Amino acid sequence: MEEPGGQQGRILRGIAGFYYVETADGEIYECRAKGGFRRESLKPLPGDRVRFIVTHEGDLEGNLTEILPRKNMLIRPAVAGVDQALLFFAVRNPDPSFLLLDRYLLFLSGQAVRPILCFNKTDLISEEETERIRGIYSRSGYPVFFLSVHTGEGIESLLDVLDGKTSFLAGPSGAGKSSFINRICPEAYAQIGELSKKLARGRNTTRHSELFRAAGKQDTWIVDTPGFTALELHDLSEQSVADLYEDFFPYRNNCRFTSCRHMEEPDCAVRAAVEKGELSEVRYENYRRLILETREQQEHRYHRKEGRYDKNRF
Repeated sequence: MEEPGGQQGRILRGIAGFYYVETADGEIYECRAKGGFRRESLKPLPGDRVRFIVTHEGDLEGNLTEILPRKNMLIRPAVAGVDQALLFFAVRNPDPSFLLLDRYLLFLSGQAVRPILCFNKTDLISEEETERIRGIYSRSGYPVFFLSVHTGEGIESLLDVLDGKTSFLAGPSGAGKSSFINRICPEAYAQIGELSKKLARGRNTTRHSELFRAAGKQDTWIVDTPGFTALELHDLSEQSVADLYEDFFPYRNNCRFTSCRHMEEPDCAVRAAVEKGELSEVRYENYRRLILETREQQEHRYHRKEGRYDKNRF
């Protein structure tokens, strides 16, 4: 018997106006959002906990009636109710872009979501190269994991950190995200197949965020997100970039100027630490590029604002 106000569940995936909601007993209902969501400009997201009413029990169909209070919400990727971000990069094929990784970290810095750094395909590189990459982020303040989905090395250690959490998986194409999900969520592709049958379409469609449960883990969820190789950052401040680089913090108070941005200023303790090898040169060069990008954006916004002013004035 349906409880008053409808059943509760969690959205696993949304596509083409349909939302696939799993209930506590493991049933997955295909639901539509009622008109009230559109009138209130509310968009259900994967990860949302919702209420819905059953419209056809035999076909497991229903209508969403309410989005329950959200812990958080991200626009890109479009997910809700996440605890942490698993930033998934390969160490080879393709080689990792540490600048892209730092962009992810900067994007997440204002989202109250814990980042976890994960480097896959360690079976393709030497231990010396693994240690080199580890050293780049050893002082960053973020957990760093190395694994091989192919051999299984490092998987169990990572699962301990994911246990009981909802973690969204993000990173460039080719890093092995799908292989990772298939390994720890073996029912994932069966679930995808069932949803595709309902939609009468194949898997070759635009990818959307979707939740998968880790095998044998009732409350451990992985959110797969579309792969992308670029990340546009807007409305940045130099302070937000500076605050990202926790590895710089022990040195900042030793700069000559309290307002030092560690670029061209004299007697900069951060630059001196990089030259001595105490700080990662890779991280510092990423920092410089992000600071310069921020300045360019600020200059662009200033000129655009001035242009609007002149147009209104004359």
